[in-house]
Amino acid sequence: MDKKKLSQLRPLKRELVLIDKRLDKLYERQENVPTVLGKVTGSSRDFPYTEVRTSVLMDEPKEMDEIDKQIRIREKRREQVEKLITEIELFIAGIPDSRDRQIFELIYIDGKKQREVAEKVGYSKGRVSQIISGYLKD
Repeated sequence: MDKKKLSQLRPLKRELVLIDKRLDKLYERQENVPTVLGKVTGSSRDFPYTEVRTSVLMDEPKEMDEIDKQIRIREKRREQVEKLITEIELFIAGIPDSRDRQIFELIYIDGKKQREVAEKVGYSKGRVSQIISGYLKD
């Protein structure tokens, strides 16, 4: 895990909330798409199977396709964000030392400054920085 990826945890959680709000709006729009009269082509049930055109009520195709496309894009991004959040949280949860794990949680989950965390756990700011560097790749 690198520092840049780890520092994305809080922005990723905010992005997840935004994605959910956008998806809710898209689902709401999807429910309110107007219905139009459309024609479909099929064949008659009996021999000789001749072509038959039937009128049907359907959602407005262009608008519905656009909404579906946006939903797919947002859902795919949501999956990516959830995967990254899980990866980061598993990394933090996998830190064996309780105090070190607490340092990571305070800084990367709660958004505290290293100075604040140092005071809280009884280390110097330099020591907190060393602990973080010990677990992270450059």
